Amino acid sequence: MKGRLQVIGPPEKEDNRFEDILRSVSLSFNVFFIPVIALTVLVLLVFFLSEAPFKTIYFFFTGPFRNVYSFGNMLNAATPLIFGALGITVAMKAGSFNLGGEGQIYLGAFISAAFALALLKYQFSQFGIITGIIAVSAGVFASSALAAISGFCKVRWNTNELITSFLASSAVIPVVNYFVTGPFLDPQTSLLSTGKIPVNLCLPFVLKPSNLNGSVFIAILAVLFVSIFLIKTKTGYEFRMAGKNEIFARYGGINTKLNTVLAMAISGGFHGLAGAMLVFGTYHAVIKEFSAGLGWNSLAVALIAGFSPSLILPASLFFAWIGAGARIAMQNTGLTFETSSIVQSVIFLLSTSLVIRNFSKRKERK
Repeated sequence: MKGRLQVIGPPEKEDNRFEDILRSVSLSFNVFFIPVIALTVLVLLVFFLSEAPFKTIYFFFTGPFRNVYSFGNMLNAATPLIFGALGITVAMKAGSFNLGGEGQIYLGAFISAAFALALLKYQFSQFGIITGIIAVSAGVFASSALAAISGFCKVRWNTNELITSFLASSAVIPVVNYFVTGPFLDPQTSLLSTGKIPVNLCLPFVLKPSNLNGSVFIAILAVLFVSIFLIKTKTGYEFRMAGKNEIFARYGGINTKLNTVLAMAISGGFHGLAGAMLVFGTYHAVIKEFSAGLGWNSLAVALIAGFSPSLILPASLFFAWIGAGARIAMQNTGLTFETSSIVQSVIFLLSTSLVIRNFSKRKERK
C-alpha cells in the first residue's frame, strides 16, 4: 500500500500543477490575446470595407477620447455591462451558468420604474433617496427571483440551468413589452415607453453633456463587493469550492443545493440592478426593449475577464470602446456599424470556445 501511494502521489501533484498552469494560461489568453485578435480582425475589415481605411481607423481608435461627450458616453455604456458581468461571474463561480440576462435586465428595469411611478402617484416620491432605494430594490428582487427559479429547478429536478434561465428570460420579455406598451404606456411621448420617473429620483450626471451618471460609482463599488465576497467570506468560499468540484464540496459539508439557488439569485439581482441603473441613470423611463443585447454583451465581458471580478472593469471598458469607436467612425466615414458586431462576435466566439473546453475537461475529470 505504501509503495502504491508513493507511485500515485507525485503524478497527482504534477497534474494539479499542470492544471493550474493551464488555467493561468487560459486567463492570460482571455485578457490579452482575445482583444488583440479582435482588433486585428477589425483592422482587416476596415481595409476591406472602407474607402478611407486610415481615416476610419483613426476615428475608431481615437474617437471615444476626443471630447468629454464621447468619453462619458463610452463609460456610461460600460456601466450596465459591469453589473451584468458580475452577475454571470457569481453564478459561474458557484458552478452554474445564468443565460437569462436579457430578460432579467429588462424585468429589473421595468419593476423599478413601475415602483417609482406608483410611489409618485401616491405622493411618496418626496422622500427622495429612500423612495429610489425602495424602487431599485424591487427591481433587483424581481430579477433575483426570476433567476432563482432556474437554480431551484436545477437542485430539485436536475434541469439544465442554461436552458431554464434562457427560456424564463425569453418568456418574460413579451410580458414586459405588454405592460410597457399597454397599461404603463406614456401617451405624452411618441416612443413606446413608460412615463418618466420623478426628477428627484434620478441619479446625478457626472460628465455633462454626456449621459454618464452616478451609476458608474455604484458599479465600481459592486466590483469591490463581489471581489471581497468571493475571497473573504465563508459563503464566497463555498461558492468557489462548489464551482471547482461539487462532489468534494458536498463531502466537505457544504450545502451545494442552497448555494446553487443563492448564487443564481445573486446573479439575477445584479442583472436587475443593471436594468434599474439604466432607468434611474440614463433613460429615466423604460423604452420597449431598450436593453436588448445587454445580457449577451455582459456574458461576453465576463468571458473576456475569465470570470475574474478584478478584470471585469477593463473588459467592460474594452467592449464599450469597440461600440463607441464604431459609432464615431460610422458618423465620420463610410464604415457600417455592423463592423463592431462582427468584432464582438469574434470576441464571443473565442471566449466561448475556452469555456466549452474547460467544461469538457471538468466533465472528463468527473
